[in-house]
Amino acid sequence: MPNTVICHYRVASGNEAAFETLLRNHWPTLHRLGLVTDASSVHYKGAEQDNGQPIYFEIFDWQDGASDRAHEHPEVMAIWEPMDQLCETRGDKPNMEFPHVERLGD
Repeated sequence: MPNTVICHYRVASGNEAAFETLLRNHWPTLHRLGLVTDASSVHYKGAEQDNGQPIYFEIFDWQDGASDRAHEHPEVMAIWEPMDQLCETRGDKPNMEFPHVERLGD
């Protein structure tokens, strides 16, 4: 059963362009490796309410168990590691968060 994730990326000011390049390649790479469903990812950009710093959101559906397997793929890590470096912690908030959620009925 697919598993939806809402990724939160707290991108450091000045790193937006580099981050967006990685973000554009993220889902296509996961999809090519068979780790996500055919439903394309959705991206949002905004500003944190408390400090106005950039925050990005990415929503997509993992294939069952694929979020753990993704850590074993060098191609995925070649995207994730630079993404991590372009993001920053803010107060008690981590640089990136990945809550897995399930959709409620309509």
